[in-house]
Amino acid sequence: MPPSQAPSGGGAAWRHLLLLLTVLPLTLAALAFVLQWRGGGVEDPTARWPSHAFPGMTEPTPPSLPSSDCADVLVASSVPTFPYLRGWSFPTDSGAVLQDVSSEEHNQPKVCVQTSTSAGLEQILPWLFYHKIVGVAQFLLFVEGKAAKPNVAGVLESIPGVKVVYRTKDLEEQQARSRIWNETWLASFFYKPCNYELFVKQSLNMEMAIVMARDGGMDWIIHLDTDELLYPGGAAEYSVRRLLAEVPHDVDMVIFPNYESSVERDNIKDPFSEVSMFKKNYDHLPKDTYFGMYKEATRGNPNYFLTYGNGKSAARIQDHLRPNGAHRWHNYAKSPSEIKLEEAAVLHYTYTKFSDLTSRRDRCGCKPTKDDVKRCFMLDFDRAAFIIASTASEEEMLRWYNERVVWNDKQLNLKLLRKGVLTRIYTPMTIVQSLRESGVFTSVIAAGQPAVNAKLSPKKTNAQSQNVTTSGNLPRKLVRVTDSKLSARKILEAVDLAFRDTDITAVPPLSPPSLDDEHMDHSE
Repeated sequence: MPPSQAPSGGGAAWRHLLLLLTVLPLTLAALAFVLQWRGGGVEDPTARWPSHAFPGMTEPTPPSLPSSDCADVLVASSVPTFPYLRGWSFPTDSGAVLQDVSSEEHNQPKVCVQTSTSAGLEQILPWLFYHKIVGVAQFLLFVEGKAAKPNVAGVLESIPGVKVVYRTKDLEEQQARSRIWNETWLASFFYKPCNYELFVKQSLNMEMAIVMARDGGMDWIIHLDTDELLYPGGAAEYSVRRLLAEVPHDVDMVIFPNYESSVERDNIKDPFSEVSMFKKNYDHLPKDTYFGMYKEATRGNPNYFLTYGNGKSAARIQDHLRPNGAHRWHNYAKSPSEIKLEEAAVLHYTYTKFSDLTSRRDRCGCKPTKDDVKRCFMLDFDRAAFIIASTASEEEMLRWYNERVVWNDKQLNLKLLRKGVLTRIYTPMTIVQSLRESGVFTSVIAAGQPAVNAKLSPKKTNAQSQNVTTSGNLPRKLVRVTDSKLSARKILEAVDLAFRDTDITAVPPLSPPSLDDEHMDHSE
């Protein structure tokens, strides 16, 4: 080719390339427009969800929003909500039963959650209905304090699937005759105040709950506090039932490692709707990452987590099951087979509100000294928080809270998020916000008013509610045989077992591994 023609040929090639690059995007855009106009193209992922996307839901109906004097956190807010599931509704008649919606769900296990609480409706209702959404079938609420007051307990008793047990003198006398009260594995926690007293109450209530859950036809039981939410990560759907259905049949217990809330401001009012950042558990992090980021993640606090780090466990309901403290279960007849979940977790919303400092202080009568707080609290941060709340001014407390609890360093947050130490979890927030926006909480409160009025009437008694469990109708299997000639005691049935676990002690709340643990590993 002559040299004079080369530039002309090269220019033509470039013109063709530019034309192609111009026409191709326009063609794709036109194709997308046509597909969208015809109703085809890319599918909205939420359109694939069935109408019962979550196990606890009934068919959506237009929400009814009755008036209520309840706290602001239970009524509609201006926070953006999940638009695809508006109109969530639950049967509010105490005689109603939530029906399964498919044969597949009929084959999934029934899950019971048990708790010991003194909280109000502003905390219990979001906690309870979130767990209804993720498939919990039965709730056993052992109540005292604020939770036992008529305007709270009456509403709780009216909710299907909820049983309320009051902490009365008769109940305490019955528990004093129970099996675990007369055994050694829990004895080291007896007759101590504050956290130790709560730990013993939780264990005694768990013992009773096993029998109640079994009588209710449940397959699994989990002890949770009302500041904890189950996160069924790794399941085929957002369902605790589906998660536990996939557990091998020879597994007796499933451990949910806990994630700890990491609040980003000091004015949180409704943690379940406002907190999305969590610190991951040691069990869900590479060892090098955990210890490599330990100091930055701890931020001068005594431990990696503010409070406990040994998670919570679910137990398959079976013969000889017993609690082993608030965090674990055990079995009188065998060493249970257990697994630890790799993605699912318990989300622990601890110290999420500034007022949590003073509320914990007000529930405990210990002296704010280093020696006395050891008698009252099991974990280092609880001890430090109690001393600050008891001795500092409001301004000093707020400054301490921001330094030790609030994650207000955005650069550090971003670094730990990139490393995987911190993580964002939005689903619980979305569910609770949507429940509130749909008027579920206000509807439940309105539906529970007849029960509240009955409790406030001097002619009415708690026994008139079918969702109340009093000491008179607790299962007799819970009471220890007092005949001195019988050495066997009752828990699920009277048996004489050769296996005894007297050397096993209750599992208390434990802090995660520290840097000292890493150094010990290297020295071995």
